[in-house]
Amino acid sequence: MEAALPQLPKSQLRLSDLATRKATTFALVPTSDERKAIAAELGIRGIRKLRFAGSMAPQGRTDWHLQAELGATVVQDCVVTLDPVTTRIDEPLNRAYIAGMEEPEASEVEMTADENSEPLPETLDLAQVMIEALALALPLYPRAANADLGEAVFTAPGVAPMRDEDAKPFAGLESLRESLEKKGQ
Repeated sequence: MEAALPQLPKSQLRLSDLATRKATTFALVPTSDERKAIAAELGIRGIRKLRFAGSMAPQGRTDWHLQAELGATVVQDCVVTLDPVTTRIDEPLNRAYIAGMEEPEASEVEMTADENSEPLPETLDLAQVMIEALALALPLYPRAANADLGEAVFTAPGVAPMRDEDAKPFAGLESLRESLEKKGQ
């Protein structure tokens, strides 16, 4: 997935070129064409606005800390009606880039205690970080305000369909309790 993502100009930070005594600020605001490419890569209808701004600050002698805000207005398909659903995303992002941290090589890896720590790269592509953060912040099941799933009933011919009420195991107990209360009165 990483190779197909669009490259934004001036989004590459070579960490060895950054000041080691103060934070380096950045702001990425992709153009309309870049937003279209990102939307296509993420499989969504569109991105109306996108901004990624923050700073890279040195932590100790070799490590770096990224602190940023992701702001976006995205348009996705409703999972029920396929109508467009517009969502505003405002997410803080904190990442630590640690020197000497090894990249896992196994196909399955146990998560570390801090999922915001990553190995220190030579060059950090802020556009890639922004796109990854946006992908993680997208609603999984966007739904239009008027979308109603309703009830779908499927069964073989000649068989009584099972409805949602039939699947509730305690629904019958409620009517039994009511009939026992009436008999007791």
